[in-house]
Amino acid sequence: MRVLLVSTYDLGRQPFGLASASAWLRDEGFDVDVLDLAVQGLDDTPASDVALIAFHLPMHTATRLAVRALPELRRRHPRARVCCFGLYAPMNEAHLRALGADAVLGPEFEPALVRIAKAIATAGAAGSAAVAPHESFDPLAPLERVGFRVPDRAGLPALSRYARLHLGTDETRTVGATEASRGCRHRCRHCPIVPVYEGRFRTVPRDVVLADVRRQVEAGAEHITFGDPDFFNGIGHAMPLVRALHAEHPHLTYDVTIKIEHLRRHAEHLPALKETGCLFVTSAVESLDDAVLERLGKGHTRDDFVAVVARFRELGLVLQPTFVAFHPWISVAGYRELLATLDELDLIEHVAPVQLAIRLLVPAGSKLLELPEVRQLVGAFDPEALCHPWRHPDAEVDRLQAALEEMVRESVAAGAHRREIFARAWSLTGGAAGARQLAFARASRAPKRPPVPFLTEPWYC
Repeated sequence: MRVLLVSTYDLGRQPFGLASASAWLRDEGFDVDVLDLAVQGLDDTPASDVALIAFHLPMHTATRLAVRALPELRRRHPRARVCCFGLYAPMNEAHLRALGADAVLGPEFEPALVRIAKAIATAGAAGSAAVAPHESFDPLAPLERVGFRVPDRAGLPALSRYARLHLGTDETRTVGATEASRGCRHRCRHCPIVPVYEGRFRTVPRDVVLADVRRQVEAGAEHITFGDPDFFNGIGHAMPLVRALHAEHPHLTYDVTIKIEHLRRHAEHLPALKETGCLFVTSAVESLDDAVLERLGKGHTRDDFVAVVARFRELGLVLQPTFVAFHPWISVAGYRELLATLDELDLIEHVAPVQLAIRLLVPAGSKLLELPEVRQLVGAFDPEALCHPWRHPDAEVDRLQAALEEMVRESVAAGAHRREIFARAWSLTGGAAGARQLAFARASRAPKRPPVPFLTEPWYC
């Protein structure tokens, strides 16, 4: 029986979810085709008869793109059953089923996906209609424990077709990606992981991670992105892993994502990150306003962030902060203060331009809806946008965000430098605040430090 696994978007990475699903299904004897619509087209879909189409939905953007692609793939394969799996599948189950999904699985999807494939194969062999079991994700039930297997990346587009590591000079490197853990111990209110995992956390065995990296190095990877929600959730797992990785591949570099809270709590491990080849750490700072950080349940303060920036500078590590720049509690003056702080901390080069215009997303099931002030602000769930829409109490803030989003999109497309984009953002805040246009002197100064490495596809939700 043939299964078609589909990814629509995974932050410019070769999709781990498809590779993991492929390993499980192929081990059970299924023929598996993989389609990554981020770098391929629908015409790359196999012409052979497909019995099961499974969409991987790890994030909001991927889900919206899958919603657009699902009807066309159903048209091309009318006899196939459809399954959606991944972090964003459960929270959008009603909408996905309305579009024709037969089964909806969560992020611990592998065993259930195999069960569905076997049921369809059994029904087909018996000459009966191939109907997938009515699999649904129950957030109150214990998460099924997955016996992790080494991902099978056969059939996926080459790593060279995905995002690259830009070293801040003319040099770039081929990037691979893997996961050392799933879930998160924390309960940040705006995070899409929380409604599904509810503080649960799983580690992937070290030998599985190293085998996956080894295969990607053989395929040309020179840098590895760890896609874990927080690499320091299991510090006793993370540090031996990167030491073993460095021992096996001393010239391989990597990057990780770690909370500010963990960077403070486990500061003694930061030198080892540097020593084992970590080029940069992404951290979801979100805001520099302590009251907003409290609402979001981030577990850190503005002072914590400033302290981490200072410590990274001492060690020669690169911090790449991300932000939810626009939320119901920001003001034009507050946004301008955010930019001024990034300049004062010399972080302009460290922040991807898209982060300057990110707007708070309130998906279905978001823990933000526990706050009465949020419930009063948001509208009914929009199945097209896959979120609860909201308007800022000050219309000027919404106009500023829209102008920044358009400016960033056009500037990035034109190849503008991060400092140029930052200066344009600063100029827009001056106009929106009714003040005279300012030349933000620091935004155009020459960098005093070595170039900042970054991935050509920035992190965002």
